[in-house]
Amino acid sequence: MDLELNQEQQELVRTVRAFAEREIAPHVMEWDEAQAWPADVLRQLGAMGLLGVLVPTEYGGSGLGYVEYALAIAELARVDGSIGLIVAAHNSLCTNHIFKFGSEAQRQRYLPKLATGEWIGCWSLTEPQAGSDAGGTRTTAAATDGGWRLNGAKTFTTNGNHAQVCVAMAVTDRSQGKHGISAFIIEQGTPGFRPGKKENKLGMRASDTSEIIFEDCQVPAGSLLGKPGSGFVDALQILDGGRISIAALGLGMAQGAYEAARKYALQRKQFGQAIAEFQAIQWKLADMATEIEAARLLTMSAAWQKDQGQTVTRASAMAKLYAGEVAVRAANECVQIHGGYGFIKDYPAEKFYRDVKLCTIGEGTSEIQRLVIARELLKK
Repeated sequence: MDLELNQEQQELVRTVRAFAEREIAPHVMEWDEAQAWPADVLRQLGAMGLLGVLVPTEYGGSGLGYVEYALAIAELARVDGSIGLIVAAHNSLCTNHIFKFGSEAQRQRYLPKLATGEWIGCWSLTEPQAGSDAGGTRTTAAATDGGWRLNGAKTFTTNGNHAQVCVAMAVTDRSQGKHGISAFIIEQGTPGFRPGKKENKLGMRASDTSEIIFEDCQVPAGSLLGKPGSGFVDALQILDGGRISIAALGLGMAQGAYEAARKYALQRKQFGQAIAEFQAIQWKLADMATEIEAARLLTMSAAWQKDQGQTVTRASAMAKLYAGEVAVRAANECVQIHGGYGFIKDYPAEKFYRDVKLCTIGEGTSEIQRLVIARELLKK
């Protein structure tokens, strides 16, 4: 693995960073307070190719790899984790699931619109009674003469209220357990399909999270995504890549928190000098920077391995686990270095503190990551 970014990757970082500073940073707190959906920014990101990073050019995408994808997510999250999360769920979950396991007809129908941002995608696996135990899915899909009839409810669906396309998992054969779960593509406006409650969240508030409801939702036979009964197994493969997204999300927010803390430490004066002159603050910054660099290496290594076609179950879980927990620690120290101002919304510290916690929960909790890692370590 080459640890140096090539010229194209460096240019991508510069472009996304400049965009985030110019178009996102001035509105971060406004969107957070109002829980506002950033539609204009998403249209611009679509035009930049960032909503189809992993999609081949023949389907209208950018045709880039996971390294470029992780770099882009980290740069967006450095300014606003909510934007990074929207883009991550759209790219690596919904869009990537259709690309990896969809038929050619499904790819032709959905990928061009998703890759350009004309359509936004969501991905529904979690249910009220099936979180870490996703194999406990209760939503059902019964075969009918015209296709499938879905009934049930999903929860914690990122982009759920605004997505034109939803990929959802449902039980098609209860007797087969996890191997009786299939994936389906459902379009906005399908009778019996609707978003439910929009969650009022601690952080990531500009990122929409909602329930998804299926009430006798009839979809055609062509809505089946992948083979019957393969939905759960396919979803696990999608999550392997998705965890790289969350690692990059945590990495970006950790970097943003560190930069905010460093800036404040150089400006804030106490006892006649900048607080950055005190060893206690210096050590905090040193620990933050060191852990962030370690998280960066784990994340980019997992992304590189994914681009090489390697199995990344262990690597992505390690990256997600470590980067997510580093983000929490970095945000905590950012608040501490800001002191009382870390508790005030005039400074970015408190928002990083609220946002980062998702990284130890979403797409598999830290506890689940440790189980995944241990299972991989003990296979042989």
